[in-house]
Amino acid sequence: MRQWLLRQRLFARIAAVLLALAASMLTAARADSDMDAQIRDIVTTELGPTATAADPGGLAAAVYAGGRLAFFNYGFADTTAKRPVTSDTLFNLASLRKLFEATLVALGTERGELRLDDSVGQYLPELQGNYISRITIGELVNHTSGLLLPTDHPPWPNETYSRDQFMAMLNAWTPQKGEQPGKQRIYSHSGYVLLQLVLEQRYRMPIATLIERRILKPLGMTSTFVPDRGEDNRAALAQQIMQRMVQGYSHDGTAIGPPGNQQSYYDFPGTGQMFSSARDLGILLRACLDGAVIDPELRAALQMTMHESFRVDAKFGQAMAWEHVRLDGVTVIDKPGGLNNASAYIGLVPAHRFGIVLLANRGDYPHEITRYRILPALADLIKTQIH
Repeated sequence: MRQWLLRQRLFARIAAVLLALAASMLTAARADSDMDAQIRDIVTTELGPTATAADPGGLAAAVYAGGRLAFFNYGFADTTAKRPVTSDTLFNLASLRKLFEATLVALGTERGELRLDDSVGQYLPELQGNYISRITIGELVNHTSGLLLPTDHPPWPNETYSRDQFMAMLNAWTPQKGEQPGKQRIYSHSGYVLLQLVLEQRYRMPIATLIERRILKPLGMTSTFVPDRGEDNRAALAQQIMQRMVQGYSHDGTAIGPPGNQQSYYDFPGTGQMFSSARDLGILLRACLDGAVIDPELRAALQMTMHESFRVDAKFGQAMAWEHVRLDGVTVIDKPGGLNNASAYIGLVPAHRFGIVLLANRGDYPHEITRYRILPALADLIKTQIH
């Protein structure tokens, strides 16, 4: 009889523990659900008015917070065909590509394959100019080389340049008075084209292959591509992939180029754009914010790219492609990108482990709304939840 009573008491205690656990899980689930709803309210309130029926194209967003991804889609990938944007629609990433080349550099330093203070002349001996040959990999990757070619700023040139012509431009280039390697931050597209050539020379393989093997495949990003550029300036990809591409539009709704349009002032391989989806870039968000990377060296490389290496002023700083923006109560680490027919943005708040991807198939999309409104609002929400 006594043993029977002991067993009953044990069962009662177990049942009480299970009920308490279930109640706790239910409370946590409700809190998560409430937070998800509030995140959706913030994002849709800000993005919805920028993607109305009167606006060209559409946009796709992914938000990573609380260990979960949420997706938001608006408008059309192709307005004429009335093809809606989805989380798997492929967009031109524009300068978001620089994040991947920066990661290759960081990974190379983690593996002891190159150093940030290696000069570019060490890898490209055809660079004979006194200044350009001394620029380092680290100065290219954080935009402190001082390099600024006519292809970096308006008025944009009408012609394109071969590899030999690019090298000649670099050798002939001289900095503005007072500029020195590593002493100023000047955003340089040509600097990353030069960085591409350095990486290809170091590893003896095309940049697309390097990004695929060293970053995309280890992360499981199966919908991100660095395609060749065809004669019509379209991405050279399989038809089933091309069917997921957006049509690009100007800010006023004029169609620019065909779906998969690539743009560059350089006519040698590897100088076009990358393409990806909000779903695939959600994987990158998770890898950067939660360290969700199997390869420990790649995990460390992603973290290295985000470390500020050059302070611009009290508000802004420069990392390896990433930019630091200090706002009231929150530091945003982000990277915008844009062409005349595409806009892209990735923003992270590592202190609270959340971030956002925004992709639009029109030029001059106001991505600042994400940096200055959505991310600070999400930070306030998450801080409230924590406390």
